[in-house]
Amino acid sequence: MKMQTTDTVLMIEPAAFGFNAETAQNNYFQINSENAETQTKALQEFNNFVEKLRSKGINVITVKDTLEPHTPDSIFPNNWISMHQDGTVVLYPMCAVNRRWERRNNILEMLQNDFKVKEIIDLSAPENEGKFLEGTGSMIFDHENKLAYGSVSLRLDEQLFRDFCEKFGFNPVVFHSYQTANNERLPIYHTNVMMCVADQFVVICLDCIDDEMERVKVVNTIVNSGKEIIEISENQMQQFAGNMLQVQNSEGKKFLVMSQSAYQSLTTEQISNIEKYSEIIYSDLETIETNGGGSARCMLAEVFLEKK
Repeated sequence: MKMQTTDTVLMIEPAAFGFNAETAQNNYFQINSENAETQTKALQEFNNFVEKLRSKGINVITVKDTLEPHTPDSIFPNNWISMHQDGTVVLYPMCAVNRRWERRNNILEMLQNDFKVKEIIDLSAPENEGKFLEGTGSMIFDHENKLAYGSVSLRLDEQLFRDFCEKFGFNPVVFHSYQTANNERLPIYHTNVMMCVADQFVVICLDCIDDEMERVKVVNTIVNSGKEIIEISENQMQQFAGNMLQVQNSEGKKFLVMSQSAYQSLTTEQISNIEKYSEIIYSDLETIETNGGGSARCMLAEVFLEKK
């Protein structure tokens, strides 16, 4: 049985977190508010977040980032690595050059020491031709139904996405999503800011899918997979309400993890809808969200590997 949720996540402790000008070119969530305090505040937010997860019985593996090479986005590991139940670890092609350095051998060695790793599949080569597929930032997996949702953008090349799905046995659900930024409709950089697939429900901003036929296709796919749709507005998406991840603790209790800004953007009805299925864990990630343009989901790389 393919599990939708894991009780173990990998998180990278920031050493020199900050605004990444390279990624900001097409991540319209990023705002440069960097100052001398940014790393200190980000580290504080990171530590509080880790503590909250651990207090609920979720296994958190933390690895400290290194100062050199400078990787301001290393706090978001879900883009360069995914770790699967069958023992495979996949490495992905990254758009920003300074994000390619996040793929660290010592992290792979640590995984091989602690978990049963059958194979490491390096899919990063297409980045040299300017083609990208940024892991579970760009692809949202419904493991139980073998579906992969992908919103086409600079960071999700449609052909690479389809090839990935064929190789790993997923059915691709391809669509386009947009946000209003700089007074125009621009592609959303990562699918995981506008949707989250949990075991019994999907949180999604349908307003971002401008093409009606694509929207209907996505809705039908979710409904046919037996999951409830919990819809969020574009305004809520801007507060990272789409950037959530369902995890479980060692006893199998389910939690939906999100940031404080995401939680505060939700209506009472949306919260009670989620709480039918999962307890909510939220944490203040304001510094990380503002400068990094990513939130709770991006910080969590799910570990589905079997422990040794």
